[in-house]
Amino acid sequence: MEYQFSKSLDGFKSSAVREILKLTQGKSIISFAGGLPAEEFFPLDAVKDAVERVMASGKSALQYGLTEGYTPLRQSICNWMEQKGIHVTPNEMLITTGSQQAIDLLTRVYIDQDDVILVERPTYLAAIQVFQSRGARIISVDGDQDGMDLDDLKAKVAEYKPKMVYVIPTFSNPTGKVWNLERRKGLLSICREANILILEDDPYGELKFGDTEVYPSIFSLDEHPHNSCVVYTSTFSKTVAPALRTGWVMGDPQIIGNMTRAKQAADLHSSTLDQQTLHQLLEHFDLQGHIQLIRKHYEERMRLMAELLAEYNWPGVTWNEPKGGMFFWVELPESIDTTELMKVAVENGVAFVPGVSFYADRPKNNTMRLNYTFADNETMRLGMERLNRAITSALEKTNA
Repeated sequence: MEYQFSKSLDGFKSSAVREILKLTQGKSIISFAGGLPAEEFFPLDAVKDAVERVMASGKSALQYGLTEGYTPLRQSICNWMEQKGIHVTPNEMLITTGSQQAIDLLTRVYIDQDDVILVERPTYLAAIQVFQSRGARIISVDGDQDGMDLDDLKAKVAEYKPKMVYVIPTFSNPTGKVWNLERRKGLLSICREANILILEDDPYGELKFGDTEVYPSIFSLDEHPHNSCVVYTSTFSKTVAPALRTGWVMGDPQIIGNMTRAKQAADLHSSTLDQQTLHQLLEHFDLQGHIQLIRKHYEERMRLMAELLAEYNWPGVTWNEPKGGMFFWVELPESIDTTELMKVAVENGVAFVPGVSFYADRPKNNTMRLNYTFADNETMRLGMERLNRAITSALEKTNA
C-alpha cells in the first residue's frame, strides 16, 4: 500500500519534550525536561473518594455528556474564577481535554492558512506546533523579564497585520517570567485598537511564590466576556493531576460557540467521568489548601536549584530566578549548542530541553529549560551534579 498522507502533515513537528521523555524511559536518567508536577503531592485519597462518590451517584458518569462540559463543573469553575476577577457564566466557557485542546480548537476556528500570529520570544513549543499545523505565519515579538516589548509589538502589528497574539503572561513556559501590569494593559490596548484577538494561556498562574504580588489576568482587565478581545484558558493539570486531562476556555459566546462546534467534530466531549470527578473534588476537597501546599514545596525546590546553579557558577552562564511556575531558563555562552549538549547530558544520566524548540523564528541555540518541580531534593542534587559534569566538559572543549 502506498499511503498518500495529507499535505497538512508537513505542519506537524515532533515535540522535543515528548521525544526526550521517550529517550529517558526505562533508563536511570534524571529528567529536568518535562513540565511535570511532583507525583508525591497528587491528592490520591481525595481523587479516590471523588471517584467513589461519582460512581455511587449512578450510571450517568459512564454515559455521553454535553460537548460544552458537565454543567455543575462549569459552574464550579466559574465560582473559582471569581477570585481572579473573572466573571463568566457556564454559557461563556467550554471544558476541554487539557488546555492544549483549547489552543487547538481556537486555532481551528479562527486561523486560516498564512494568517499571522504573534508570540513571545521564546514561547510554548506545543502552541508553535498547533499554529504550524494550520499553516499560520508565526512571528516573534521581543521582550524582557517584564513581558513583551510594546514598541516591538506595535512595529510588528503595523508590519504584519496579525490576526491573533498568543501569550503566557504569568510564569511563562519556558522562561518562567511574569509580565508587569503596564505590559498587560499595553498589550490589551494595542490589540483592541487593531482588532486583534489575544489568546491568554494560564496553566501556571496558581503556582505563585509569596503572597505580596498580584498578577491579574489580561482577560480580567478587559471588558468580558461579551465583546472581549481576550480568550482565556487554563487547566487542572498543574494543580490536581495531568492524567485527568481537563482544562477550560472562556471568552465571548460567539467564540466559545464556534469552538464547541469544532470540539464536536474532534471528540464529541471530554471524559464525563473525569469531569464529574473534578466537580466532586472542587465541592469536597480543599483545593486552595492543596495549592498552598504545592506552592510551598515547589518554591523550596526552585530555591535549591537556584542555589546549585549559583554554586556551580559556570562562566558565561546566566538565568533568572522565577517568581512562580515550573521552569528555569538558562542561557549559556554562544559557543555552546544545547542540542549537542543534551547528548552529552544523557550520557551523564540527566536530561533537559534544548531551548531551540521554543523559538518560532531566530532561535538561540545556546539556551535550555530546566524543570524544578518534579525531582525531590536528593534527586535534584544528583541530577545537577550530572548536569555540571556535562556543562563543564562542554565549556572545556570550547575553551581548549
